[in-house]
Amino acid sequence: MDIIDAHHHVWDLSHRDQDWITGPELEPLRRDFTLAHLEPEARAAGVTATVLVQTVTVAEETPEFLALAADSDLVGAVVGWSDLTAPDIAEELARLRSLPGGAFLAGLRHQVQGEADPLWLTRPAVLRGLRAVAAAGLAYDLVIRPHQLPAAVRAATLVPELTFVLDHLGKPPIAAGSLRPWADHLHDLAALPNTVAKLSGLHTEADPAAWTVDALRPYVDTALDAFGPARLMFGSDWPVSTLAADYPDIVTTTGDLISTLSPGEQSAVWSRTAHRVYGIPPREGT
Repeated sequence: MDIIDAHHHVWDLSHRDQDWITGPELEPLRRDFTLAHLEPEARAAGVTATVLVQTVTVAEETPEFLALAADSDLVGAVVGWSDLTAPDIAEELARLRSLPGGAFLAGLRHQVQGEADPLWLTRPAVLRGLRAVAAAGLAYDLVIRPHQLPAAVRAATLVPELTFVLDHLGKPPIAAGSLRPWADHLHDLAALPNTVAKLSGLHTEADPAAWTVDALRPYVDTALDAFGPARLMFGSDWPVSTLAADYPDIVTTTGDLISTLSPGEQSAVWSRTAHRVYGIPPREGT
């Protein structure tokens, strides 16, 4: 079965620091993670294409990721960063599309999870930027925490022409074993037709050292009930996921969690949703 890994990162600490990697719990991530490290693991797991996703709020990162995609046989799309609130956001998106590898730009995201204002997504300047993202034919990835889901619902309602992609299911409180109010807000978001979500990053939202498939299952089942398989996609969240499991385990766990779906529904989660949302073109010879 065709598999697209719709969410992973790369970084080279000699080129740019990842200032979010702090404290002993994240210390294993304080090394280089490159496409050369990922590719053999992804290929062995049956992955045919990936989506390379923004890591830091630095404008230079997106052109670098586009160039990486242009030189890669694995990366099929890039979700980058640009300042949504900039007056010239439309012109900046056009500039990014004109760069080497610019055709791989499929979406943007911002570290909304780090914004103190829970209503950041509904600010007028942000909404203006989101409309520019939609006009450019791109998607918008939401990296948010559960308390920010209501603002995401409001933004998706106000910008219906834009596809919103919820990363990591909105980081549900798996370690605490709580479903509500996260599940209620997730259903509110899924009720909007311009929203999809990623089955990604869940292992590290559980106890990274003691997660189980059974601990993850209620959250995945909630997402399946809310969005349906046709609006969900698989993402490894590599290399953050290595805090909890190796790459084969992430893929195997996802397979276990969607094993009761029909073959067609499983295919949607593994690849078809990502193909549609991110416009990943077929590689030559495929």
